[in-house]
Amino acid sequence: MDLTALDYLRAFGLTAFAGLSTGIGGLVVFRKKPINQHLISGALGLSAGVMIYISFVEMLSGSFDTLNGVYGANGNLFAVLAFFGGILLSMLIDFIIPQERNPHEMLGMDEVSYDPHAGAQPEAAGDSVVVRYNGKRRKELARVGLISAFAIMAHNLPEGLATFVGALKDPALGISIAVAVAIHNIPEGIAVAVPLYAGTGNKKRAFLMALFSGLAEPVGALLGFLIFRPFLSDALMGIIFAAVAGIMVYISLDELLPSAEKQGEHHIVIAGLILGMAIMAISLLIL
Repeated sequence: MDLTALDYLRAFGLTAFAGLSTGIGGLVVFRKKPINQHLISGALGLSAGVMIYISFVEMLSGSFDTLNGVYGANGNLFAVLAFFGGILLSMLIDFIIPQERNPHEMLGMDEVSYDPHAGAQPEAAGDSVVVRYNGKRRKELARVGLISAFAIMAHNLPEGLATFVGALKDPALGISIAVAVAIHNIPEGIAVAVPLYAGTGNKKRAFLMALFSGLAEPVGALLGFLIFRPFLSDALMGIIFAAVAGIMVYISLDELLPSAEKQGEHHIVIAGLILGMAIMAISLLIL
């Protein structure tokens, strides 16, 4: 498989864009108004639709074709094993980082306000206050924000590999995956920044921690580059494609859709999911 330095740089750039979009979510601490929950819900559903469609229609099917060309009839078996191997890898990361709740998932509307000023300035927020923070509560929230940031970093490693590999296979595919992951990462940035700001009152620190929590994705891309580059071949890329498809399906089912359901109405989530699939289908037909 012939790849140039430009191919690697483009893939790394897309991965960095996807990862650092957590910083966009972190900007919530500078807003004066809370974010529309239904908008977040629809965006998460759209991201899941893009990922699921790409995984099954493009990456997994491409893996079947590639591995069948290399291994014949056994190629189907290797593709299936790699697909579920990717799912198991994602599950293993969840298991290694045990928490009372998965910090990679968004909090629901009844768990914490998306208005970062509601808790920090209760006298100005009036009836909109969802949680009133005392000194102990502030420390707990700051801790939640920090733990969430580091846990999200660990979860984002395979996402970085997914974006990187997709971009190596096809720049257009890489852009689609990067955009889907970026949409997914914006609420993660919120999940880090809101409790951290509410606990510390420091907007800059909350924003920077949200931003840097996304650095794990370009790191994951770099690790993938260093590990796999000496062994790159059609067979290995076929296996990686299937594993990445498994990772993205797991992310969609375990994180995106449950988080989207917590934020808004069920039909908005489904509409976003279908719209994401439709956009991906049309873009693949055009490109």
